[in-house]
Parts: sequence; structure tokens; C-alpha cells
Amino acid sequence: MSEIGPGAFHYPSFLDAAAQTALAEEIAKVIAAAPLYVSTMPKTGAPMSVRMTNCGALGWVSDKERGYRYEPRHPQTGNPWPAMPQRLLELWNELVHYHKPPEACLVNVYDETARMGLHQDKDEADFAAPILSLSLGADCRFKLGGTRRGDGAIALTLSSGDALVLSGLARMRYHGVDRILPTIGATLPAALAALGARVNLTLRRVT
Repeated sequence: MSEIGPGAFHYPSFLDAAAQTALAEEIAKVIAAAPLYVSTMPKTGAPMSVRMTNCGALGWVSDKERGYRYEPRHPQTGNPWPAMPQRLLELWNELVHYHKPPEACLVNVYDETARMGLHQDKDEADFAAPILSLSLGADCRFKLGGTRRGDGAIALTLSSGDALVLSGLARMRYHGVDRILPTIGATLPAALAALGARVNLTLRRVT
């Protein structure tokens, strides 16, 4: 584990190959129950470059009309989100050490051209709860900025099996994925391999 800034902790290779395979199989079940969709940006309606879905009591969604928010149901099927896999709850307890469980796990699926601009996770009511991010598949160039949009950002590589925790002073830092890296051999486990290049899981406490 390395502390890349106050409250920001990087755990390289936290999940070994067997753990990644097992988690990928659980996420494949989530996607089968709650199909991937493309969210759109507030006001402009421009589509995001990642496909996404959620599991847990709440799910993060975005559209032109109502903007960023959490909803209890899938925006296309209208069904409740599938339950969060037990392994994710265990990883939250192991790495986050927060007294309340996560309520949402956002599943972002990247192809080789997808990216995620610098942003703050600020649609939650509970900013005291850390954010837990888990990576599967291709490496990405992750950027971590400051608490203001114009602050400088540092870059690091997130690889398959890595975990990242943003807590305390780092909870409101801007962050994003600059690009997917064309590394040899960094592929998604078989259960998710047909979907894209990289899957990111972000666990959050909402209320």
C-alpha cells in the first residue's frame, strides 16, 4: 500500500488472479440482471464514453433533464438494482473501515477509447464516507487533482486487481481516467472479456 496523498491510498495488486476471476463472475451476473446503458451529460445531453450499470440499494445515473443523481431503479428497465455481491461488502470492510456499509456500486465499462474527465464525487449526502475503487482488466492512466478544478493533478497507473481509497482530505479531490493504456496481457477476466477493455467498480455510501 502507498499513500499517494493525505487520505488517498493505492493498493497495487490487492486482488490476485483468482480473486479477480471470482469478482468478474459476480459482476457478470450483475450486468445480466441490470444491463449496461450509456448515461448522458446534464444540459447538453452528450453521451458519456463509458457504459455503466449499478448494484446495491441505489445506483448513480445521469441525463440531460435531471442531471447527476442516485436512483433506486435501473433507468431503462425500471427494475431495482441487483444486490451488491458479498465480496464487495467484504472488501469495503477490509479496506475502508467505515461504520456504515456502501449503498451503491457503480460499474463503469471502458473500451480502448473511453475516458472519464476530472470530476468530484459530490452527489452523495455523506462526504465522511470514503470511496473505494477496484480495477479489472487493462491498465489506465488515472489522474488525481486537488479540491478545486484548476489545481494541478498527479498521474498514476491503475492495473487489474488494484484498489484505491479516497478518504478524509482526499474524499473531495478531482479525479478521472485520462486514457486506457495499451499494455500487453492486461485483459479482463473471461466472464467480462467480451464487454470491453477495463471495468471499474466504485463503492460509495450515499445517504
